[in-house]
Amino acid sequence: MAGRLVMRGIALAYLGVLLAVPVGMVMVKTFEPGPVAVWQAVTTPAALHAFWLTLLVTAVAVPLNAVFGVLAALVLVRGRSRLRPVLDVMVDLPFAVSPVVVGLAMILVYGRDGWLGGWLADAGIRIIFSVPGIVIATMFVCLPFVAREVVPVLREIGTEQEQAASTLGASGWQTFWRVTLPAIRWGLAYGVVLSTARAVGEFGAVSIVSGKISGQTETLTLLVEKRYTNFDMAGAYAASALLAVIALATLGLMALLQRRKDTA
Repeated sequence: MAGRLVMRGIALAYLGVLLAVPVGMVMVKTFEPGPVAVWQAVTTPAALHAFWLTLLVTAVAVPLNAVFGVLAALVLVRGRSRLRPVLDVMVDLPFAVSPVVVGLAMILVYGRDGWLGGWLADAGIRIIFSVPGIVIATMFVCLPFVAREVVPVLREIGTEQEQAASTLGASGWQTFWRVTLPAIRWGLAYGVVLSTARAVGEFGAVSIVSGKISGQTETLTLLVEKRYTNFDMAGAYAASALLAVIALATLGLMALLQRRKDTA
């Protein structure tokens, strides 16, 4: 009994030092100047644009990754292609590669002197230092989450229900919408929430490809960095607190989904 209490105490202390105390200090520092100052810091034109741009990028990147994640999971579990091991490795690539490397690779491909950049520039399409580049970078770093949540669910449910639907005359599309998708809905929802949290907090790849143009390509994470480097600590804390609130809301949604999954 005493050993369990000690282990729990160590675990709680570890989480407190690494997570609770730093986030709590950000909140304390944020509201030191008073709520009026905080409101002014998060409602400047630059802050509002960064907030809405972050939401826009997330709203585009996450659904696209959700579609790809489900398709990738179906190929990995139901497919018979010899390329499945390659796809399996590629899906996990964003976990292994630094986001900064991702940003540099995107410049090599989509930059003005890159592999596709010159052709895209001639067509009037700009990727690097614009919103499309931020979306693509965010999609890359968020790519694994939906697939890795859906794959174990597909393996658990097996193929019996899908085969039964096919035997009863359902097409592949009907089987997916009426059998497969309802069965994987909780794994899909959990993966979408994780992707959302990752998209909102992305910094490394976005900082490389965005150009950090205030009022144009500056997300919330980039706004925090700019204010910090400009010694605007109150503004940096306020923007950080806004990101923390979004993260806590995401965690709350994850807990709610997990509870509903357990009771379903």
